[in-house]
Amino acid sequence: MESVPRKSAVNYVISIVGPTGIGKSRLALRLAQKYNGEIINADSRQVYRYMNIGTAKPVAEELSLIRHHIFDILEPGEDFNLAHYQALAYKTIDDVQERQKLPLLVGGSGLYIWSVLEGWKIPEVPPDPQLRIALERKAANNGTDELYQELVTVDPTAAQKINPRNTRRIIRALEVHKNTGIPFSQRQQKQAPPFCTYIIGLTTERAELYRRIDGRVDRMIERGLIAEVEKLVNMGYDFSLPAISGISYRQIGMFLKGELTLEAAILRIKYETHRFVRHQYAWFQLNDKRIHWFDIQKHPDTDIEIELNKIIKE
Repeated sequence: MESVPRKSAVNYVISIVGPTGIGKSRLALRLAQKYNGEIINADSRQVYRYMNIGTAKPVAEELSLIRHHIFDILEPGEDFNLAHYQALAYKTIDDVQERQKLPLLVGGSGLYIWSVLEGWKIPEVPPDPQLRIALERKAANNGTDELYQELVTVDPTAAQKINPRNTRRIIRALEVHKNTGIPFSQRQQKQAPPFCTYIIGLTTERAELYRRIDGRVDRMIERGLIAEVEKLVNMGYDFSLPAISGISYRQIGMFLKGELTLEAAILRIKYETHRFVRHQYAWFQLNDKRIHWFDIQKHPDTDIEIELNKIIKE
């Protein structure tokens, strides 16, 4: 294992970004082993316990090889927001660097990644329970699309970067606007964090990415996704919770309730994941000069290591 000098460990955070199913976790494990690193999660659902298969968490063997952070820290019913994540990520990065390790920030949540790498100053707007209840009721009665269109009207910049199916974040953006009169997107000022960043982006042609996603969904079913969702239900967790209202859990829940056949649920998981990937590219744009993009079909891992060696030297 190559060691990382103190200067490099202090100065750099390596981030691995890209769409779901592209191979970020696999690459992170390889780089962490080579460069004496530790992996910091930047996936919004892998923070929850009992949700392993549907969120594609690292398996026990991977966890035994490299130390992983910000995984399995919450019950599915616990509240967790961007400010909580950012504070925890910064604390973890400091800890990893103090121990002369290289932090690898890995995940597909653009909100989480950029809040850390760009140093967002998260709006300090307290929750408005009555407004949230009203907006949640509106979403339940009329669908999330109506709330999303309201957000498009008052804050199109925020709407572009929020998944139209993510009711919780749509409500939060509307909450900030309604209580301050200032669009959520305009309140996110930035202050550069005290470290340098090197961002690795993994991508490939869309047909290949969809093929990889579809295969991963099939493997999730084979590994026991249905039993995992049944366990969550038996533990008393409802599908209205943000943690388990996302892709794969929602569709398997519809199957368990008799609303979809298993075949239809699987097809819907694949379709929704394809759609989610298109949304991820709004966060991680191929023309973003800060991201060093590598096509996984054209560039082996060694190409990435050659580039990293230019900034992380013995």
